[in-house]
Amino acid sequence: MAIINHIDKRTHFELNIPKSNAFLLQPKSTIGTIDTTSSVRQAIEKMKHHGYTAIPVVTENGEYYGTISEGDFLWHLVDRNSSDLRNTEDETVTKIMRKPWNPPVRFDTPLEDVLERVLNQNFIPVVDDRNIFMGIITRKSVLEYLLFVYDENNR
Repeated sequence: MAIINHIDKRTHFELNIPKSNAFLLQPKSTIGTIDTTSSVRQAIEKMKHHGYTAIPVVTENGEYYGTISEGDFLWHLVDRNSSDLRNTEDETVTKIMRKPWNPPVRFDTPLEDVLERVLNQNFIPVVDDRNIFMGIITRKSVLEYLLFVYDENNR
C-alpha cells in the first residue's frame, strides 16, 4: 500500500491507500453512455435525461472513444449559428467532440495517479488492457472514500 501524507491545520495523519482503483469504479451498467453512431440530438437528449454535463462515448465494440460535454454541443451550435436541434439528426457526436479530452485510465492505474487526475476532472473513464470501457471513477466517490479514511484515522 502506498502512503500519502496529509497535513491540515489540526493534525498530521497517514492514509494507507490501496494500490488498485477498482473499489471506486462505477460499472458501465450503472451509468449512461453514448455510442459513436449517436446523433447530436440523441446525445443531448440522453445527457438531459440523466442530468449529466459530460458523458462517455463508446464504440459499438465497447471501446472507449472519448467524452462529450455540454461545451462541445454549445460550441457546435454557435459554429452553426443555430440553436435548432432538428437539424442535428444527421450529425454524429464524433464530428463535434474535442479529442483527446478526458483520457481514460486503466483499471490497474495506481490510486495516487487517479487522485491527481480527479482534481481536474469530474469523472475519470476506466478501461481494461484492450481499451474496453469498464466504467468511471467520480470525484465524489474519491472524496467520500478519503473522508471515510480520515474519519477512521481520527476516531
